[in-house]
Amino acid sequence: MPEMYFHVRWPDGVTQRCYSPSTVVEDYFVPGGQYALADFVERSRTALGIAGERVKEKFGFFCTGAADQLAQIERTAAAYAAVSDAKVTVESLTGADGSTR
Repeated sequence: MPEMYFHVRWPDGVTQRCYSPSTVVEDYFVPGGQYALADFVERSRTALGIAGERVKEKFGFFCTGAADQLAQIERTAAAYAAVSDAKVTVESLTGADGSTR
């Protein structure tokens, strides 16, 4: 599977590299895109769910890496739930080799 990373900046400026086992994240995020916190979490949930299912179709098991990444995103997002108008920026999308998408 062509794994990817999406690099995000949380509302307080902290950055995080997030993993996806599939390029499907390109359908949900654009480099430089800024998303309301709830929208970012929902897009992540959808994209990583599809990515995990693609792994299951190919290898016969759901990708725990996708599930773990989603859990981490949800935990981090919960810390900003009280921040009004919280936004998450997707700074870049990169391939496993570090190439920019």
